[in-house]
Amino acid sequence: MKKLLIANRGEIAVRIARAARDYGIASVAIYSDADTHSLHAEFADEAYGLGPGRPADTYLDIQKILGIARRAGADAVHPGYGFLSERAEFAQAVIDAGLIWVGPRPDVITALGDKVEARRIAEKVGAPLVTGSDGPLASAAEAVAFAKSAGLPLAIKAAFGGGGRGMKIARKLEEVGELFDSAVREAKEAFGRGECYAEQFLDKPRHIEAQIVADNHGNTVVLGTRDCSLQRRNQKLVEEAPAPFLSPEQRDRIHDAARAICVEAGYTGAGTVEFLLSGDGVISFLEVNTRLQVEHPVTEETTGIDIVIEQLRIADGLPLSVTATPEPVGHAFEFRINAEDPGRGFLPTPGLITRFRAPSGPGVRLDAGVETGSEIPGLYDSMMAKLIVTGATREEALIRARRALAEFRIEGVASVLPFHRAVVAEPAFTGEDGFRISTNWIETEFQGVEPSARIEPAESGLLRSFIEIDGKRHALGLPAALFSGLAAPQGAPSAPAAAASEGAVIAPVPGTLQQWLVEDGATVKEDDTVALIEAMKMESRILAPKAGRIRIRTEAGKAVTLGAELAIIE
Repeated sequence: MKKLLIANRGEIAVRIARAARDYGIASVAIYSDADTHSLHAEFADEAYGLGPGRPADTYLDIQKILGIARRAGADAVHPGYGFLSERAEFAQAVIDAGLIWVGPRPDVITALGDKVEARRIAEKVGAPLVTGSDGPLASAAEAVAFAKSAGLPLAIKAAFGGGGRGMKIARKLEEVGELFDSAVREAKEAFGRGECYAEQFLDKPRHIEAQIVADNHGNTVVLGTRDCSLQRRNQKLVEEAPAPFLSPEQRDRIHDAARAICVEAGYTGAGTVEFLLSGDGVISFLEVNTRLQVEHPVTEETTGIDIVIEQLRIADGLPLSVTATPEPVGHAFEFRINAEDPGRGFLPTPGLITRFRAPSGPGVRLDAGVETGSEIPGLYDSMMAKLIVTGATREEALIRARRALAEFRIEGVASVLPFHRAVVAEPAFTGEDGFRISTNWIETEFQGVEPSARIEPAESGLLRSFIEIDGKRHALGLPAALFSGLAAPQGAPSAPAAAASEGAVIAPVPGTLQQWLVEDGATVKEDDTVALIEAMKMESRILAPKAGRIRIRTEAGKAVTLGAELAIIE
């Protein structure tokens, strides 16, 4: 390959552009109008605009992306993670266009992307598995019948999804049917397919995964384990490598099962095999992610292997640069730096970053997609950056993490930094008296942090410092004085929102009003969930501020601003 198109945005697009440069090839970025001033568009050698619209019109538009690849003269495509990265039809379209696809074959993505088929492969090679339904369930009644036979708690999961979307945990038999229907709705919304299956849920499990790389020369290597148990809403916040507090036997079982599953599936490229580990030591295969993981840097830091460059080598037909599982050197943590308020249930907070001062020093790495002055759009997920901290031991890495997190400053939007600062001091996480973190620890045992101060959205006031010719971005060098007086100062606050009416149901975050859960004119109680709003790829509940009769003012499907009055309760 000579020129790589990066079919993604944000920090991962910056990360891949850097790897391309290290590998000696050119990179091409794509960006939506909402990402006009994004870092990833500047870091690549070339950048092309996707135009306006929601993700379906930009980063998910296969033909638009392939059209840019043709115009740019790219001969390879890297999908990053999220968006189209696990869509077999995208991989096939790239290959059919005569381009190199940086990832596993489309048929392998299809087989492992179907969670039911992935379970069958795992079962065939003898990987550890809990009891699950024999394929997708056809109805809520089937889900209830399976729950009666398999027992509770039960996990209901989207067959063609991931990232916690379309997943529900049923602990009571009477809620199984309702949660099944909810999972189907969410799966359709997130993935375009509503098939869901069910399996026994291991209560308070840890989330352990194995990173693998496999080439086209018959080499499949496990690079080690990671623990990703610190999650909110089944989405990861903190990861570490190697996974701590595992016995040698557990580690070997996970390594062997991960490798066997990938060999059986004919896997090539970088991928991750995920498992759950119960408190009493039961291991169960979860799924295979057929792409680069967000948390890949902790494995890089403890193995010295650049996983993105390995992906490029594999796609170029070269053998792996490693032939056996390396012994991990040291310990590494990754802290996802999201624009969310942990004191308000991790509510996403899009807006303008007025200050971004990252930590540095020994053992500190930052993979960022933003800087001071960057705008966090409400259209995409909430991740701004990833802080990766490495030490010779887990204890040293924790000490460095406390120092790095204390140095980190982000202003203008709320961030999860207060949560991270709290968790690195939590005995349940630090492990002096045993590791007591599970995937639902945040919801069930974490004492919480104070909400961030309310931040009024600010306008960036940025002027375009480039011009697009035939969709391609070209830098402009014009004197700053030319623009004096034409724009408000960067970071200037917008006019304050008008005070809400008494009894108003207001939008807690800018986003899309996804669904009303009550009818217009219905009687509701205080704190009833009346609607769902989606912002930054996250679904949040909207609660009734008081009891009364609700009068709906905004239709579902509409984009709404922070503080918008959606309904009135009389």
